[in-house]
Amino acid sequence: MENSLPKPHGGKLVNRILRQSRREKILDEVNEIPKIVVDKETSNDLRNITEGVFSPLEGFMEQEDYLRVVHEGRLTNGTPWTIPIVLDAPKIIRSYISEDDDVLLTEKTGQAIALLHVSEIYSFDKKDTASYVFGTTDNAHPGVTKTLNMEDLLLGGKIDLIGNTQNHFENYHLNPIETRKLFEKRKWKAIAGFQTRNVPHLGHEYIQKTALTFVDGIFINPIIGRKKKGDFKDEVILSTYKVLIDKYFPEERIILGILQTKMRYAGPKEAIFHAIIRKNFGCTHFIVGRDHAGTNNFYDPYAAQDIFTEYSDLGIIPLFFPSVFFCNTCKTITNDKACPHGQKCHQEFSGTQMREAIRNGDMDNVSLRPEVANILKTWKNPLV
Repeated sequence: MENSLPKPHGGKLVNRILRQSRREKILDEVNEIPKIVVDKETSNDLRNITEGVFSPLEGFMEQEDYLRVVHEGRLTNGTPWTIPIVLDAPKIIRSYISEDDDVLLTEKTGQAIALLHVSEIYSFDKKDTASYVFGTTDNAHPGVTKTLNMEDLLLGGKIDLIGNTQNHFENYHLNPIETRKLFEKRKWKAIAGFQTRNVPHLGHEYIQKTALTFVDGIFINPIIGRKKKGDFKDEVILSTYKVLIDKYFPEERIILGILQTKMRYAGPKEAIFHAIIRKNFGCTHFIVGRDHAGTNNFYDPYAAQDIFTEYSDLGIIPLFFPSVFFCNTCKTITNDKACPHGQKCHQEFSGTQMREAIRNGDMDNVSLRPEVANILKTWKNPLV
């Protein structure tokens, strides 16, 4: 069968999952290997690296790649990449870890996850990183706060997955090999990836169904992982999307699978990062709406669309959508390009407004399908 799907980013899908025999050999020697305990979000990114979600990365960035990504939005070889993928550690590690060492990365329970082949240990400028990646050093930005609170050293090097990183949402987990097989089995040649961290409102549904008129299928790929306070809980996002797809979408045109990583809230830089990930999953197109990956008005509403002009070599086609709303005169969901009536006729769709209404218990003014609203009503608090 001719493969019409895009090549993985960088040309090759990374696979750094060790065979069972090699895993067992390493685990037999764990007492002789220095260890670093990592948090759940780092564990998720270890899996993303080793399964190829973050192709072409084979591990945590070395200094040269790190600096190029921060300052130029590209890897050293020129490949587009906009978000640093790094492992931070305190200065004390220099007393027991050196370059060229192998280090066992474990969970807090002591369970081994991956083996890091340390190639570099280096310091970095936190404010400089925040300024370039997030466009601000304001502590009100959650990504800035997270960056400024990082440890002082970064460890670069390739990793090998040796442990079990399964989670509560394993039924929704698909790696790039699996999604590509699914797309080919369904004979989809054009696939639009849809990024979300919200429960679906009617505006999202309008965008997804509009995209379906141009592509063969939609890969709905919600973020499952750390989010800022006030965002929706992972379980809520998945359960509401499940009921929406079951009731209102043709089954053969939708695939729902999770992306296990944290939100960085990096606006335009994160939009490029999200597009790269969906390219690795096999998507030919990526939907970019208003204020993609933004927070608290730190970015122009369409900055995440404008940045794509700098990445003509990205290898995935962006689908730009303007702000959508319900027009009381048109009596339909529409947008500024199609509707001649003024704002006084418009009922806006907004994830921020929706979350605020839910916090206030004002479900009747939220533009949701009744089945989605009913699920939200079963939660005492559906927000983080």
